Amino acid sequence: MRCPWCHNPEGINPFPELVWYDVRCIGFKACMEACPTKALEPTREGVVIKRDYCNVCGECVKACPASALEVLGKVMTVDEVVEESLRDKVFYEKSGGGVTLSGGEPSMQPAFSAAVMRALRQQGVHLALDTCAGTSWKILHPLVELADLILLDLKLTEESEHLRYTGIPLKTVLANAREIAKTKKPIWIRTPVIPGYTDAEENIRHIARFIEFELPIAERYELLAFNNVCAPKYQRLDRHWELEEEALMSEKEMERLKSIAKEEGINVACWSGMTMVGNGKVVNVA
Repeated sequence: MRCPWCHNPEGINPFPELVWYDVRCIGFKACMEACPTKALEPTREGVVIKRDYCNVCGECVKACPASALEVLGKVMTVDEVVEESLRDKVFYEKSGGGVTLSGGEPSMQPAFSAAVMRALRQQGVHLALDTCAGTSWKILHPLVELADLILLDLKLTEESEHLRYTGIPLKTVLANAREIAKTKKPIWIRTPVIPGYTDAEENIRHIARFIEFELPIAERYELLAFNNVCAPKYQRLDRHWELEEEALMSEKEMERLKSIAKEEGINVACWSGMTMVGNGKVVNVA
């Protein structure tokens, strides 16, 4: 499994894509008549999108009376993103929050991200940069300088596993983490706890030790519980997801991993996300 936050192993198109919702479809078929590339095919199971033909023009979406087709994603300019973000400026001011550049990975579009950040800074908006730090410091540094808060993902501490599962050399991430620490910017470290990949006790211990000795200024170490609610999205995009059948983490296990981090001296360790408790009940901890 390659990390969807960091890596694009199959050359997946990052631009908008068309999806079909079976629960909304009424079988009107106006979408098929409207499609200029004949990319929609009726089957017993429903509408099949022939993605080699689909150019995501959106004509089928306009023709569908039940909103069973939808284009996910939108290409926007810097000005459009800034305008959209500023609609909530009063909320930022009242709550003490701001805008987080995440994704995806903001450093994949560094010039665009920097332009958005500069424009928002001029409006007095607090900025957080959510990054896996999997690029060169030359690219990442300008974005770090523009941010008020850094949200840094540390997923694995074993070199071969990190490269295998994220596609990024571990040394790149750790070197950038050290550089971020030198800026004295507020930093939150986060580890997505993924069953079978990042949830090993030793992995959490090693990350905690790195924070303790290399990132002592970290204000928060947050363990993010695995979430499987995205499974239908993969299905609608005709993509396989290895963790589709994986159960949520248990609340007990998340507490155990948090305690491990605290044993290593990370008193700012916490966790959040959806977990299972007794009798199959799902609890969401913010």
